[in-house]
Parts: sequence; structure tokens; C-alpha cells
Amino acid sequence: MIVRIVKLSFHQENISAFLENFEQMKVLIRNAPGNRLLELYQDKNNKNIFFTYSYWEREQDLENYRQSALFDEVWTFTKKLFNNKPEAWSVDKLVSLE
Repeated sequence: MIVRIVKLSFHQENISAFLENFEQMKVLIRNAPGNRLLELYQDKNNKNIFFTYSYWEREQDLENYRQSALFDEVWTFTKKLFNNKPEAWSVDKLVSLE
């Protein structure tokens, strides 16, 4: 399993547009082949900063999503709203306690 963490920072006036678009697209993203989890977080101290966590069965599943029309649509909309360059990490989950 691969975990993709993306840090997104928005202009204050664009947060509602991002959240509305995420609400419309989240089920489509979650249902992308190989996706097992999609989560959205907002920083407690800086409300302009968000993080997405997505779990993928294989690195190729993530890459297929990143090359898809769905990703292009989501990213084309979202990148216009940023106030800073996004950051992304692909990590391997080593331990999870619930």
C-alpha cells in the first residue's frame, strides 16, 4: 500500500470554492481503481492549509489516477486557488494502530 499526502494552501477567499469542488469530486476520487481511502484535513492554526491523505493499493494505481481525466479536471480547478506551491509525499505505511 502507498499513502499519498498532499499539502494545499489556499487564498482565504478561495477556500469555499475548494471545499465545494472537493465535495463534488470526493466520491469519484475515492472510487478510482486502487484507491482505498480518501481523507481531507484542515490545519487547526492556519485555516488556509489543507492536507489530503489517500491510500492506494499500488504505486501504479496512484500513477494511473494522476494520468486520468478525473485528476486533470480536479487539478486544473484546484491549482488556480493556491496561495503557495503544493507539496506532496508518497510514503509507505509501516505501522497503524486503531
